[in-house]
Amino acid sequence: MSVALLAAPAFAQSADAPDAPSHARSATVEHAVDLILQGRIAGSENQTYRELPFQVPAGTARIEVEFDYDRSDKTTIDLGLIGPGDFLGHDGFRGWSGGNKRSFTVAASDATASYSPGALAAGEWKLLLGIPNIRAGRSAAYTARIRLAPAAAADEAPQENRAPLRNEPGWYRGDLHMHSAHSDGNCASQSGARAPCPLFLSAQAAVAAGLDFVAVTEHNTVSHLPALRELQPHFDRLLLIPGMEITTFQGHANVFGVRAPVDFRVGSAAVPDWNAVLAQLRRRGLPVSINHPIRPSDERCMGCGWTPHPAADLSLVGMVEAINGGDADTPGSGIAFWQRELSAGHRLTGIGGSDNHDAPTAAEEPFGPSRIGRPTTVVHARELSEAGILDGLRAGNVFVDAFGSRDRLLDVQARHGANEAAMGGELVVPAGQRASVRVQVRNLAGGRIEATVDGARVELIVQPQVSAAQQTLEFDWPSDGRRHWLRIDVRDAQGRLALMGNPVYFNWGAQRP
Repeated sequence: MSVALLAAPAFAQSADAPDAPSHARSATVEHAVDLILQGRIAGSENQTYRELPFQVPAGTARIEVEFDYDRSDKTTIDLGLIGPGDFLGHDGFRGWSGGNKRSFTVAASDATASYSPGALAAGEWKLLLGIPNIRAGRSAAYTARIRLAPAAAADEAPQENRAPLRNEPGWYRGDLHMHSAHSDGNCASQSGARAPCPLFLSAQAAVAAGLDFVAVTEHNTVSHLPALRELQPHFDRLLLIPGMEITTFQGHANVFGVRAPVDFRVGSAAVPDWNAVLAQLRRRGLPVSINHPIRPSDERCMGCGWTPHPAADLSLVGMVEAINGGDADTPGSGIAFWQRELSAGHRLTGIGGSDNHDAPTAAEEPFGPSRIGRPTTVVHARELSEAGILDGLRAGNVFVDAFGSRDRLLDVQARHGANEAAMGGELVVPAGQRASVRVQVRNLAGGRIEATVDGARVELIVQPQVSAAQQTLEFDWPSDGRRHWLRIDVRDAQGRLALMGNPVYFNWGAQRP
C-alpha cells in the first residue's frame, strides 16, 4: 500500500517523498490546516488493517476527516481513528465508524457518533483502515482529507452537515430555550417515576409541534453536543442548534451556536462580572439572549432574575427573552424590561422560549404551562441552517407566537419614499414627513392590532380589528425627526397577547433627544 501526504504550508509538515508521509517538526497550529493522504490498497491486503499517520500540532482543537475510495469490484474500506498514545490508553483509540460514515469530526466537547470527544494531544495520529474485502489482483485508490483547526476556529465550527435543511428564504418557526437530561430536564420513566429526560424526546416533541428548529440550551454545559450530532442526520427536517444557558447567581442568558465550554463563574477571580462573560462571547462571535430578566432572584429561583453588578454592557447583548413559557400576560414577562432597554438606545431582538424541562408533557410552571414550541419564535431567514437562523435573529425580522400555533403570521413593513424596513430594520424619516406602515396578519380573525411607540401604546390605526383569516392594514406614522422605535402586537379574540412583534427603528442614527 503506497501513501502520499500533501499539506498546506501553515506549519512544518511536508512530504520528503511523494509516496511516504513525513514526520512533523515541532510546531503549533495557528490557522486551519488541510492535509491530504492519498494512496492505493492492493488485493494482497484483503482482511488486514493499515494505519495512515499524520501529525497533529499543539493547539489543534478539532480534527475533521473526509474519506473516499474506489468502490469498484465490491472493494470495501472501513475507517477509524487512533491518537498518539497506546491503543487502549488515555490518548489512544478514538473511534471506529467502519463503512457507515464518509466524514467525521472530533473535538474536546463533541464528536460525530462512533467517535469519542476529548482533548487532542499533539503528536502522531493515525487513520485506521480496515479492509474487509478487496479482490485478488485488484487495487483501489483512496483519498483522506484532514482539516486541523485551532481553538479560535474550532470553538464554534459548524457541524459536518453544512447543507441547509431548506435552501430558501422564508419564515421559520422554532423554540430557543429547552433542557434535557444533560441538565435539569426530567420526565416520567417507564414505571412512572421521574427520571432524567432523554434529548431524543425533546426532538420528537419539537417535530410534533411543527417546528423547523430548536436550540437546546443546557445549564453551563456542552455535554449534549455529541447527542445533537448523533440526532441531526435522523431529524433531517428539524434543525438542532447547540446552545447553553449561562446560569449564574446574577442572572441567566442563552448563547447560541456554542461548541466549546463557556466560563460561567461570575463573581470569581477568573470571571469577575457579566461583562467578562459577554466580552468572551463577543470574541467568539456568539449571539447572546438575556433570559426571563424580571423573574424572582431569591430562594424561589436563585439567580433567575437579571441582576448583574456592575451593570452589564448591553451593547454586547443581541436579544432578550421577552416571553418565557406561558408568561406573556403575567407579571413575570420580560416584555417591560425589553422595552425599557429599547428606549435606552439598545437594539435588541425580542424572542421567546419554552424553557421546557419535561419534553413529553405540558408541565405546569409558576408562570403558565411549559411545552416545547410555546412560545414559538418565528424568524425570517435566508435558509433553514444554523447560520441562516442566527443571522435572522441578529437582523430582528422576528415575531413571537405566544401560543405556539403552526400558522399565524405577523409581517410589518415600513416605507418612506423608495426605502423600506422590516422588523429589526431602520428607516430615516425627516421631521414633518410620514412613513407608511403595512401590517399583515394571518389566522387571527377576531383579534386586534396594537401599536407601541417608545414603550407607550399609541392609537395609530383607525380600524385595528382583524376581521379575516388574512388581513392587511396600513397606517401612517408622523416623524418629528428624532429617534423612535415602533412595534406591533396582535391580541386574539379573548384579548390575550397572541403575536409579539419586533421594532422598526426610525432615525436611529440621529442624536437622542
